[in-house]
Amino acid sequence: MGGVEDESEPASKRMKLSSRVLRGLVNGSSRSEPVAGSSIDLMARPLPIEGDKEVIGSKGVIKRVEFVRIIAKALYSLGYERSGSLLEVESGIPLHSSVVNMFMQQILDGLWDESVVMLHKIGLSDENLVKSASFLILEQKFLELLEQEKVMDALKTLRKEITPLCIKNSRVRELSSCIVSPSSCGLLNQNKVNSARARSRSELLEELQKLLPPTVMIPERRLEHLVEQALVLQRDACVFHNSIDKEMSLYTDHQCGKDQIPCRTLQVLQSHNDEVWLVQFSHNGKYLASASNDRSAIIWEVDENGSVSLKHKLSGHQKPVSSVCWSPDDRQLLTCGVGETVRRWDVSSGECLHVYEKAGHGIISCAWFPDGKWICYGVSDRSICMCDLEGKEIECWKGQRTLSISDLEITSNGKQIISICRETAILLLDREAKFERLIEEPQTITSFSLSKDNRYLLVNLLNQEIHLWDIQEDLKLVAKYKGLKRSRFVIRSCFGGLNQAFVASGSEDSQVYIWQKGSGELIEPLPGHSGAVNCVSWNPANHHMLASASDDRTIRIWGLNELNTRPKGGRSNGVHYCNGNGTS
Repeated sequence: MGGVEDESEPASKRMKLSSRVLRGLVNGSSRSEPVAGSSIDLMARPLPIEGDKEVIGSKGVIKRVEFVRIIAKALYSLGYERSGSLLEVESGIPLHSSVVNMFMQQILDGLWDESVVMLHKIGLSDENLVKSASFLILEQKFLELLEQEKVMDALKTLRKEITPLCIKNSRVRELSSCIVSPSSCGLLNQNKVNSARARSRSELLEELQKLLPPTVMIPERRLEHLVEQALVLQRDACVFHNSIDKEMSLYTDHQCGKDQIPCRTLQVLQSHNDEVWLVQFSHNGKYLASASNDRSAIIWEVDENGSVSLKHKLSGHQKPVSSVCWSPDDRQLLTCGVGETVRRWDVSSGECLHVYEKAGHGIISCAWFPDGKWICYGVSDRSICMCDLEGKEIECWKGQRTLSISDLEITSNGKQIISICRETAILLLDREAKFERLIEEPQTITSFSLSKDNRYLLVNLLNQEIHLWDIQEDLKLVAKYKGLKRSRFVIRSCFGGLNQAFVASGSEDSQVYIWQKGSGELIEPLPGHSGAVNCVSWNPANHHMLASASDDRTIRIWGLNELNTRPKGGRSNGVHYCNGNGTS
């Protein structure tokens, strides 16, 4: 590379110096090793490019000097010391100025007084910044003097150098206590001082690097950060991004297609004898529960290949089953009959473990508390009750707490109970703080769904809209989703996909609708059912699997648009495998 031959020292010597420097900083070896980044003899070389205003790139926003310095920093960080040094030589752009190089070397060598003097020569305009950096350096000097049992010298440093800075008074008091009781500082044993001190000086340099302006010392892994930031921005802007396995390359801009969205019917489940009102995947994604107007619920099993088969048909309710709820460990399932009872089932055996009743009233909804020790249910008298697994009532919230069409949710910390308390309002009840909040809508609310992180609530309205509310702190309406059809029935929606970045919903026009949660953009309506789609559920463990329940008495399992054939030797179990465009 041009320019190397003109230097007074051979290139091989300069390369060796840079290598030793990097190891000194990264691995914490001997503190007498030179500073990482560039050798001092290169710094006196005249720069062929003056100033930092020369720009590169088609947009004219990248300053050449900054670009080259960041690349050089990345090369040294990757261990390419020779390439980094040659880049500095050929470009004439040093990673650090000679003053900064000298300052860094003095820190590693423990030349504290000299480094404080050099700090003032770097050209920092912020006096508070200079004081903060001086404090870090003198604090290190103080602690090392104590390690060397030079108590009087340490005391002198504290009184005449650290205290006059007039900053960090609480830390000064902590350092003072080290004079009285050195053990309170957590100092290491004498036989570990040398290796520990080398590491601490490198750490000190890293702390100073964070404190000083990036124009003085380039932050560690700056190039990696910029590249990652660009990739994340591209990923977040991708409407169809729905796979953690999707490779993101630096060679091309990132953009997914609709092939990442479950939009093709893979199976049709047909074991219910009447309208299917609700479906819900278990937390681990290994099971699917469905509830029907035929007074039964079904537990379906999802195998490793994503194929769904009937596991147990649960009978015993005297009225249609309107809701189901998985226990936190997915070993038990609650089912609720319309205005009737709640039944608790063992998932493994299909056995009914307990029946919950409310004397003189019907139960309309159910939910688990996150510890799995209690359940909660809504009652036809508009109260909400909490009981243990054996049915012993623990607490009851009376008044206008719920409606007959109510959904019921409990946040993952167990503190908030959420229900529809009026036709146009949702109640968020903090059972510990005895505090209530209300989400009020101008239209009739038909259902709602809580996000996995407890931050968002999807609210389905009778006016054919779905509203997204942020309930983390102040209640805020943040998005609206339109396009579905609803006039008479309760239609349920859900969050789903990677990081729950999508919203899916049923619709009375026999289609499933999917939107991008952030933008509200309708991705695609999915045809296939022949009756109203009452409910959808996205598999939390498989971002490419979606289930929908319909008045046509079927459940459809949706997956990616690729060939999927029926496994050899598989049983029917009321399942149709689809190989066409979404029809059975």
